Amino acid sequence: MIHDIFMPALSSTMTEGKIVEWTKSPGDKVEKGETVLVVESDKADMDVESFNEGYLAVILVEAGQEAPVGSAIALVAETEAEIESAKKQAVDYAKGGSKPEQAAPVAVTAPVEVSTATASSNGSSSGRTIASPRAKKLAKQLGVDLKTIQGSGPYGRITAGDVEQASGKPISSPAATPIGVVPQATANSAPAVVAASVTPSTPAAPVNVTSGETVPLNTLQKAVVQNMMASLQVPIFHVTYTITTDALDRLYQQIKPKGVTMTALLAKAIAITLQKHPVVNAGYTQDAISYKSEINIAVAVAMPDGGLITPVLRNADQMDIYSLSRSWQDLVARARSKQLKPEEYTTGTFTLSNLGMFGVDSFDAILPPGQGSILAVGGSKPQLVADDRGMMGVKRQMKVNITADHRIIYGAQAAAFLKDLASLIETDAQSLTL
Repeated sequence: MIHDIFMPALSSTMTEGKIVEWTKSPGDKVEKGETVLVVESDKADMDVESFNEGYLAVILVEAGQEAPVGSAIALVAETEAEIESAKKQAVDYAKGGSKPEQAAPVAVTAPVEVSTATASSNGSSSGRTIASPRAKKLAKQLGVDLKTIQGSGPYGRITAGDVEQASGKPISSPAATPIGVVPQATANSAPAVVAASVTPSTPAAPVNVTSGETVPLNTLQKAVVQNMMASLQVPIFHVTYTITTDALDRLYQQIKPKGVTMTALLAKAIAITLQKHPVVNAGYTQDAISYKSEINIAVAVAMPDGGLITPVLRNADQMDIYSLSRSWQDLVARARSKQLKPEEYTTGTFTLSNLGMFGVDSFDAILPPGQGSILAVGGSKPQLVADDRGMMGVKRQMKVNITADHRIIYGAQAAAFLKDLASLIETDAQSLTL
């Protein structure tokens, strides 16, 4: 009997996938549950296993090519004698002949590297070592035996970071740039020093780019385009607010040595404020408002090879600032190596996007699909301001701009949320450590 290998759906939004590599070649023996290829979905690279034992007879979609979810991408023959029959069947497919029925897109909706019930720390119950394509390549370059590494990725998958740690050598490729980390100076820094501290170097351009060349969008970039086009159908409005950050800056300097990031502080402040404003954390469904049971803060992160991803800090209002910071650093590291699980980038209820570290004063953010709000954060800079008595002084301030879905959120509600967020940051920042 001849069986088909179908392009799996690795996320609920995935409509097509790109084959990164085939780990088996035509004619190779394939065990049931053995990895045969690596597929790039919209946000991650995943190993795909064979549901049948036999021989990989024909590859219908080569590495580097894309295929719709549910379409046949290879044929597996149960016996060697059936390989020739499979090849003839593949020729019929190429001529436009009868093709197999497409598998339901929901047949595979999660990482399928190994069985979660029987997997070991760095592979499956069959003793196979599971590693990302980049980890395998890096291991060869650095001379590291993957079998000696305990994987930290989903289902025990070995990541490039695991290989780097095992070798003791740094990875030379650029890291992802979090759009959510505002470099801060101390409260006593001179304005000139502060201005320099918030001007970062220009992000590295994607590798292998030649001037004048037309480069097709990668899978991640296509997903961003699809989501953004859908967002343009939503009636939105913007509200801008100026927040004094002196108290937040002082707190950050106090707890930064303990591993706390500014992203975590901002996410925590937003999450606490959302507790008082559930409608700002809600989403629109057909003629209804969906009030979320969790406060999950998604944070936009730029990827070095183009596009962006929004790792999610789930239940950010319930986590302490130190755990939140550790979670964020872990999410960014795994986003960089494309090892996030779907629930780690699709469950956001409110999004934070920060371009402050580029020296941006303010900007408008595009509303993500399914969410009611996104907050755009500009840089914190020293400003000459007057108090209620008319006395002049210098304070550090940043502008935040909320984009909201007007079908469920109104101007007064967005303004009230920003006012409470400002009050928390300006007068009660210390409570973020509780």
